[in-house]
Amino acid sequence: MDRHLRIIAICGSTRQQSTNHTLINIISEMYASTAEITSFEGLAELPHFNPDLDNQMPPPAVSAFRDLLRAADGVLICTPEYAMGVPGSLKNALDWLVSSMELSQKPVALITASSVGELAHQSLTATLRVIEADMPDSSRLLIPFVKAKVQGGRIVDEGTLRDIKEVMGSLINAIAKIDFLNTAIPASRTTSCSCSWRLSGVFDRRSLQYTN
Repeated sequence: MDRHLRIIAICGSTRQQSTNHTLINIISEMYASTAEITSFEGLAELPHFNPDLDNQMPPPAVSAFRDLLRAADGVLICTPEYAMGVPGSLKNALDWLVSSMELSQKPVALITASSVGELAHQSLTATLRVIEADMPDSSRLLIPFVKAKVQGGRIVDEGTLRDIKEVMGSLINAIAKIDFLNTAIPASRTTSCSCSWRLSGVFDRRSLQYTN
């Protein structure tokens, strides 16, 4: 791949000095020659999800968030676990993406780094797969006891460093695959289908338009 990738990083913690923010900064430095990893800093500014506002003119903060993701090649999510579940601000952000589909077939890597993290990791995996994120198992990583593994702005555990490299490699490979398909398959031969379905009352119809 001969271009600089555009990756949006979303931290599930709104605390600027959180370990997950530190992880994003470390990963950004590790892959600076390959990708521009930009942190989304507006998580706390997104309004509470309201289906009545999820229309052709959503709140400006939501529109900006969706546009940012739409323009990205891939997404990196780093999050802690709060009260044995997904942080509310992160789940709220994902709820705003269900009907608009910015993460549908978008390469996504999920790193859950917390004291335990297993339940949040499972829940986020389920949510991201429901909204059709391109997230194979190789793009998911659970880091328990993270404060013993990330210290002083560094990843001090060799196994964790290796696992992060594998997850990022999977994310980059997924982006490269899309690049290859986009260049190898002429646009005029794009095939598709149309479908509509209902998901928990969040939205009623999704239509995918294709040409043959």
